[in-house]
Amino acid sequence: MPDENRPVIGLVLTGGGARAAYQAGVLRYISELYSSRQCPYSVFSGVSAGAINVVGLAAGARNHAQTAKKLWTLWKNLRHDMVYKSDARSLLSIGVRFLMDLSMGGKVAPPTSNFLLDTTPLRALLQKELIFNSLRMNIGNGIVKGVTLSATNYLTGTNITFYDTSQDAQDWVRSQRISKSTNLTIDHLMASTAIPIFFPPVMLGSSYYGDGSVRLTSPISPAIHLGSDRILAIGIRHKLPAESILEMNRGRMDRIVMADIAGLLLNSIFMDSLGSDIERLERINRSISRMDEQARKTHPDKLRPLRLLSISPSQDLGAMAAGQFDNFPKLLQHLLRGIGATGENGSELFSYLAFDGSYTTRLLELGYKDAQSRHDEIVSFFED
Repeated sequence: MPDENRPVIGLVLTGGGARAAYQAGVLRYISELYSSRQCPYSVFSGVSAGAINVVGLAAGARNHAQTAKKLWTLWKNLRHDMVYKSDARSLLSIGVRFLMDLSMGGKVAPPTSNFLLDTTPLRALLQKELIFNSLRMNIGNGIVKGVTLSATNYLTGTNITFYDTSQDAQDWVRSQRISKSTNLTIDHLMASTAIPIFFPPVMLGSSYYGDGSVRLTSPISPAIHLGSDRILAIGIRHKLPAESILEMNRGRMDRIVMADIAGLLLNSIFMDSLGSDIERLERINRSISRMDEQARKTHPDKLRPLRLLSISPSQDLGAMAAGQFDNFPKLLQHLLRGIGATGENGSELFSYLAFDGSYTTRLLELGYKDAQSRHDEIVSFFED
């Protein structure tokens, strides 16, 4: 039975394709610290590939250590063909369809191309590995207080957080982001992980949805709405010191290719929002600390201090993807060369699509090592 006296700890996991393997490394280390105790998290909030880790942990909350180990194994053994169809027939048919739509200008038939990679294998993998019946059971008996998965509505451009909870909760409406209570399914998970252009949109209700990171400006917010007192947020962005940022901007770029632009666009989708939201939460906490108790109670926004622990990579995950080009399927290598990607260029783009154990294993190990280096902070966060 859940302990009602312990603080409600929310786990927030953002996404970024293959980069989410880093999170599984961090989670594995924490699970080993608390292997003999119930799952330390009560609220699970995920978006994009981070949503995969969230659903896995919440569904296996009864045996937290074993579940974290299972996630590690899943990411470690990952191959490209387990995520998207990599055979020549599938890739060529998608490529030909795109060329037909572009060259015909929609005069012969309405354009139908809206993705580059068929993720049917990923759906099959997640249906096999993640037990949604267990997820609903854990929510029903209160072991898990709530789970949220965010996706982007292509009809309205709104970010929608789908959530399932054992508590009394009200839907929230903010600028360009709303929530909806529902029983979470594989479709919600596939929608949340559908990287724009690369992965196919998913129909939910009467509209198509894509990756939730596209319009999610406040990734910590859903966990707060479901009652979290403390937040553990695991990101995928390596934070550079100011000196390094200045030095990088003194560099020279002689040419630019489409792969460079695509990598930058994916970085802006997946890596900017969490850092900004953390800074916002820290500012709010500082403001609240200057308010007396009566002012807090009467504040119209019902502000309350929230303890936050954020863990992010100590190394650049994009740079770690250098050399991954040769591990992509041969035909996909050929197509990537068409947008300027080579063994030397395009590592930022590769880092999101490198679903290969040679890359994900290094991210797992880095996540584990980074968490290990934060041991005292982690213990203080969970036990104080």
